[in-house]
Amino acid sequence: MEATAKARFQRISPRKARVVVNMIRGKNVAIALDELRYTPKSAARIIEKLLDSAVANARQKDQGVDLDTLVVKTAFVDMAPNQMMRRWRPRAQGRATRIVKGMSHITITIGQEE
Repeated sequence: MEATAKARFQRISPRKARVVVNMIRGKNVAIALDELRYTPKSAARIIEKLLDSAVANARQKDQGVDLDTLVVKTAFVDMAPNQMMRRWRPRAQGRATRIVKGMSHITITIGQEE
């Protein structure tokens, strides 16, 4: 039994989110949640909420699921379409470029340990 949770269009760059996702991949859900709670990265809050959502999705699928045997099977971060901000940064020779901020699609799949 597997459960998936997705967080789309999150306002964090994929490079920063991948550091935190790589930290929890393959670990027990309880251990992963503990690590995320005490990680001083901004992506940790987003991924902690997402992991809680995946656990809730697993409970919704099967009421008798044993939460101690749930493991983070897959976790990955994709780049979302960048949102252009309506601000400009001055450049050389009188030019200007838009400020581009990174956005991410984060996906976590949890399942029973084999």
